[in-house]
Amino acid sequence: QVQLVESGGGLVQAGGSLRLSCAASGRTFRSYVMGWFRQAPGKAREFVVSISWSGSNTYYADSVKGRFTISRDNAKNTVYLQMNSLKPEDTAVYYCAARWDVRASVTMTDYDYWGQGTQVTVSS
Repeated sequence: QVQLVESGGGLVQAGGSLRLSCAASGRTFRSYVMGWFRQAPGKAREFVVSISWSGSNTYYADSVKGRFTISRDNAKNTVYLQMNSLKPEDTAVYYCAARWDVRASVTMTDYDYWGQGTQVTVSS
């Protein structure tokens, strides 16, 4: 069982930066693929980025590539999402997710555990 708690969301102007954190409980954190998804008002939840258990493999949605960076610290049971050059279209609730598998996935239903989400609002 893994519990995920996101933090770091907030209101930022376009072009600004935010850093999200996702703290995980459980001793097997390093065994999980971790991902970030987001859901904008009136839209379906979408994949943002994922990272392998070692941190050596990352996968980004085209919409955030070059602007967002995912990283993880297995010693701290935490995954991070550094978001730079934010745009109004990045406004959404951002969710952290964990997948008990060695393979990363962009599919929401492949993830086993979810956080409660943190709101990111980018003003124009």
